[in-house]
Amino acid sequence: MPINSNPTIRQRRLARRLRDLRTDAGLTHADAAKALGSAESKVGRIENAQSGVRLPDLRALMDAYGVTEADDRAEIELLAREAKKKGWWSRYANAVDADYASYVAIEWDAAELYNVETNLVPGLLQTPEYTRALVELQAPDSTPEHVETQVNVRRERRNMLTRADPLQLWVIISESALHHRVGSREVMKAQLEALIADSRQANVQLQVLSRDDPMNACLFGPFVIMSFPATTETDIIYAESQTSTLYYEEPADVDVYTTLFRRLNMAADNVTKSRALILNAINEMS
Repeated sequence: MPINSNPTIRQRRLARRLRDLRTDAGLTHADAAKALGSAESKVGRIENAQSGVRLPDLRALMDAYGVTEADDRAEIELLAREAKKKGWWSRYANAVDADYASYVAIEWDAAELYNVETNLVPGLLQTPEYTRALVELQAPDSTPEHVETQVNVRRERRNMLTRADPLQLWVIISESALHHRVGSREVMKAQLEALIADSRQANVQLQVLSRDDPMNACLFGPFVIMSFPATTETDIIYAESQTSTLYYEEPADVDVYTTLFRRLNMAADNVTKSRALILNAINEMS
């Protein structure tokens, strides 16, 4: 099997899951290689996401690691299939940044998503008009086709909120984001009204962090915590800057962001008061 020099986040999730199962079982690479009847280097490639894993090998590893529950085995096999599967975002492979496509793929797999935004409305809650104005501001040289592609991708991402197994979304927005006008006054007003409507969905919890709250000093930038259906699977943190995107997968790093989200969750206004802050922002524009 050829070596994969640029594994996707999905492939890395599978690799990490298999590594964790092996170490939890107290087995070495040599033990796993014996179960496969292969060289140790093959196990290393699988656990470094440099190589995929065939179904017979995957089942042999699960046997060796003591994974006996049918639901657990089915879940791992599904993760292996999904790691190789192309989703709806593949239609945009030549039109969007590779890092963005990778993020969309992993976001789609999430069961729960915790999003902190410091200056903008979160992508999953953006109206098409807000997205269009945002892309035109951030990339003024974009062609009309590129702008519309970004709008369409955002629109398809929103389907996560209404699919058969809807994403559970927790959002904390800095109050300043409500006053950073993107597009015309009408576009921004419609976006804020859409936020109020979205906040009434059963699977969306929206909080606003007041501008005068001391916890604003802890906001170094937007970040997302993604949790997956398997309770044994580690959360993934996504953070971005002007020039790069970062994923944090090690438990210690995840704990730092999880702790920060909990602090922000306690500091931010509750849902009712948050809607009042959004209404205040709308009234200020009137």
